[in-house]
Amino acid sequence: MSKKHAKIVGVGRYLPEKILDNAYFEGIVETSDEWILQRVGIKERRMSDENTFASDLAAKAAENALKDAGMDASEIDLIVMASVSPEMYTPSGACIVQSKIGAKNAAAFDVNAACPGFIFAITVATQFVENGVYKNVLVIGADTLTKITEYKDRSTCVLFGDGAGAAILQATDEETGVLGSVLGADGDAGDVLTVCGLKVSELDKERRPFGNYRTIWMDGQLVYKFAVKTMVSSTIEVVENAGYTIDDIDLVIPHQANQRIIQSARKRLGLDESRVFSNVEQFGNMSAACIPVALCQAIEEGRIKKGQKLVIVSMGGGLTWGSVLIEL
Repeated sequence: MSKKHAKIVGVGRYLPEKILDNAYFEGIVETSDEWILQRVGIKERRMSDENTFASDLAAKAAENALKDAGMDASEIDLIVMASVSPEMYTPSGACIVQSKIGAKNAAAFDVNAACPGFIFAITVATQFVENGVYKNVLVIGADTLTKITEYKDRSTCVLFGDGAGAAILQATDEETGVLGSVLGADGDAGDVLTVCGLKVSELDKERRPFGNYRTIWMDGQLVYKFAVKTMVSSTIEVVENAGYTIDDIDLVIPHQANQRIIQSARKRLGLDESRVFSNVEQFGNMSAACIPVALCQAIEEGRIKKGQKLVIVSMGGGLTWGSVLIEL
């Protein structure tokens, strides 16, 4: 029996309607539109309301992906959802989505790898498809970072937004789809980007002087250096492992954390701007949702077409990083 390949047959995204522009932040912290644009390149980000959570956004993105693929939810064998801001410890976001969309025949579980979560999830899903265990897998990245943002912290509050994106992987005999992946982690450096859960140490309290301990804290300079280094190295690694060169890649979709990070990585890879996709200006950093939302948007806008090759690459809390080479 020939080896199966995991092909993307449908994508979908969903963003909350509410927009937080830079003028909003000028009203709550000492900052300016000019400073935000210069430092991170973000103009707007989306914010979910108090009754809307990651699984709600995920379900709508999943329904859009199913529509794009021309499939019914009953055809899905497995749901893998990546999120760092699920509304429940249990049930998992994937199980909640399974119920919301009526995917009665699907197994379901979550992946927490922070911003590269979708990359980890699509890598896991690919193993199930290639091994012949499942035929159709729904992979979702969804986060509501505005619910874990400290809006008194001027260094982080301007960065984060909410959203969800999804892709459906389907088994095929064609040599296409996911061509390779690279995953990595450095747990020793994990405390440079944290969100507290059940445990709140004295250091965590010190880092969050405003008293809301279950919010995002990060050392921006260290994260910046780590991001540029790992996004460049993992892009090169996944391409070379598959027997290609960077010249063979039609589009790179990087994590949308900061426009300066994207531009620094682009220059180190020797790519012109037309070969790197960025929507950070519109949506900010949506953690695990960044990559699938950008992938969906890139396809919608014709930036990447059937038969072309792209690399999705990201880094984030853990610390983690990863890349996937895909032929559409």
